[in-house]
Amino acid sequence: MATFIKLEEPRVRVGPPAGFALWELGFRPFYLLASAFAALSIGLWALQFSGVLGRPYLDGPIWHAHEMLFGFALAVVVGFLLTAGRNWSGQPTPTGRPLMALAALWIVARLLVLTPFGWAAAAANVAFPLAAAFALGRALVKGSSRRNYFFIGLLVLLSLAALAIHLSQLGVAPALGWPAVQVALDVLLFIVSVMTGRVLPMFTNNGVPGAGAVSRPAVNLLASGAVLALLAVDLVQAPGWAIALVATLAALAQLLRSLLWKPWKTLRQPIVWVLHVACAWIAVHLAMRALAQPGWIPASLATHALTVGVVGGLIVGMMTRTARGHTARPLRADRWDVALYALVLAAAPVRVFVPLAAPSLTLHAVLCAALLWSAGFGLYAVRYWPVLTRPRLDGRPG
Repeated sequence: MATFIKLEEPRVRVGPPAGFALWELGFRPFYLLASAFAALSIGLWALQFSGVLGRPYLDGPIWHAHEMLFGFALAVVVGFLLTAGRNWSGQPTPTGRPLMALAALWIVARLLVLTPFGWAAAAANVAFPLAAAFALGRALVKGSSRRNYFFIGLLVLLSLAALAIHLSQLGVAPALGWPAVQVALDVLLFIVSVMTGRVLPMFTNNGVPGAGAVSRPAVNLLASGAVLALLAVDLVQAPGWAIALVATLAALAQLLRSLLWKPWKTLRQPIVWVLHVACAWIAVHLAMRALAQPGWIPASLATHALTVGVVGGLIVGMMTRTARGHTARPLRADRWDVALYALVLAAAPVRVFVPLAAPSLTLHAVLCAALLWSAGFGLYAVRYWPVLTRPRLDGRPG
């Protein structure tokens, strides 16, 4: 009697791996929290700016500046550093419950600034960058990653800037508020300058074969060193002419470096050109800072060239790229990515150039830019929720 053996086709899993991976690595919760917060908080600020919403503990523009710096931008910086720090040091960075605790501290800080409990808000906002510095520092020191120790110092400096802003709001040292905001902006710009110098030429050459992006250590040192000099003159509150001179030199150095990276060769790769567009705003910001010193243009426009143009553009570009790379997805922007790039990048010229050309349209420009920004980061939060909460496609940890 013949025996027949039934052969079954192996079952192939279709779709991403099952499970919840939000707490597997730092970028996951902080990218998600930052994008949702960016969409919500800018909408609230637009309502406050237009007079619809009342004023919370951090009054008016300084609340807006504080939350964009220590809420939105710092969350992304911490998420990025905790992820990159693991690679730099070969040592673990917070996952699981420690990462939950760090995220919870950030959430508590965001909530407390909306309450009358000023000292509690100050404590939480000062503690968050210090906790992040400790978590990153443990990995870097244990892994002897001396090249990156300065990030620990920058996080501590951001903590001191947050303290100064809260002491100003609490009436302890009223004069410290806006100088501390400017120092925090300079620290953020320095981080951006260092990180783009390290990775953008590589991203360009990998994403666009034959692009020929060049990284020259001397030019990198000049570009980031000039930003560090700007931080120094802001710290000592140097005369306006000194700030204008340093800002001009820094703008020229950043422009030279950007040209070496051949941005015009990246037009067919959105996941690359979005970073170049954002970097172009660095020179614009620095030039506008120089022009603002003698009062030729409003200083707030220079600030928004940095916060919306540079920071917004780089963050949305890096959050898509690193989220894809660290979850084993293709490093290619899909139509949703291009849409959110367009929304966030469009917010910058609307916020900066419309009020410059037509000051009477400032309110309309603010509201329009807020809508574009909120739509872009809201789209990121929705689109990348499944990416950030599910395990890597290749099954590896992280």
